[in-house]
Amino acid sequence: MHGIPIGPVFAIYYPILAAIGVPANLAVIVILCRRSCGLSLCITYYLVSMAATDLLVIITVVILNRIAGIYFRFSFIFITPVCSIRNSLNFAAIDSSVWLTVAFTFDRFVAICCQKLKLKYCTNRVASWVIGIVSALSFMKNISTYFAYEPIYVIDNIPRFCGLKLQYYTTLEWAAYDWIRSILTPCLPFILILLLNFFTVRHIFAGNRARRGLLTRSNREHQSDPEIEKRRKSIVLLFGISGSFILLYLLYFVTIIYVRIANISYSSGSDVSKTIFVVQQSGYMLQLLSSCINPFIYAGTQSKIREEVTNGLKYPLRFFTKMFKKIK
Repeated sequence: MHGIPIGPVFAIYYPILAAIGVPANLAVIVILCRRSCGLSLCITYYLVSMAATDLLVIITVVILNRIAGIYFRFSFIFITPVCSIRNSLNFAAIDSSVWLTVAFTFDRFVAICCQKLKLKYCTNRVASWVIGIVSALSFMKNISTYFAYEPIYVIDNIPRFCGLKLQYYTTLEWAAYDWIRSILTPCLPFILILLLNFFTVRHIFAGNRARRGLLTRSNREHQSDPEIEKRRKSIVLLFGISGSFILLYLLYFVTIIYVRIANISYSSGSDVSKTIFVVQQSGYMLQLLSSCINPFIYAGTQSKIREEVTNGLKYPLRFFTKMFKKIK
């Protein structure tokens, strides 16, 4: 997240992302907190926490970093100490969003595949503890990022903008920290979500084949199985969230791996480095899109959330209609 895109595509893309993502995540948080969607409290905890961290990502990364970097480059938020804090918050918000997605995926894996462990793990208490621990560790992990930056310019004795210190590239401690940070986000979460989804799908297919075999032996092969239908609905949300995460993080994941292995330096100005820079920025765009698209996945997979959204959209229309009738 070090570079600030200045092209016209970025200047249009990020404001649109913020204009959609902020109200969408706020609406989902309000709807889920009302607990009128028919979801268990455990799932609701995870979805609310994920929507809250997605909202934080949009505010810190998209609005205060990307949009501000394009349109308000000389505002006070680019004074070096403030800039360093913003960068630490950026990484912390993204880490929290990513690892809460992993936590939700693991919770659903346990609920579907581990019936004995499900009774102990898939509870409201455990969910609240997991969310709290993941969020706390995400912010603690990125505190040291604040000390990695130094001013790029000093204007009127005021340090401005953030550039990584030379020690970040030359000392073993910072090099190790940078590698660990890249492994923890996004490499390890990406691999974990792939594996958890693989084992979940395998378990579901095996369970469905077994149930269909029992139904056939009972001469009820032409009847619908309500248990299979219930199970199908319960995993649509999981695969919607984790599937979109995999697709939207794929380019970012591949680029990070390639840059680390090939040791690409953007300062070289070569065609390869310029191409990788554009690809990496495109990966960031898709990564941040994940925080905007999740509310639409919730609404698309849950009919009661769609109903709440529809009622919310109809309310202002009914209000203005009543006001117009009174005035008339």
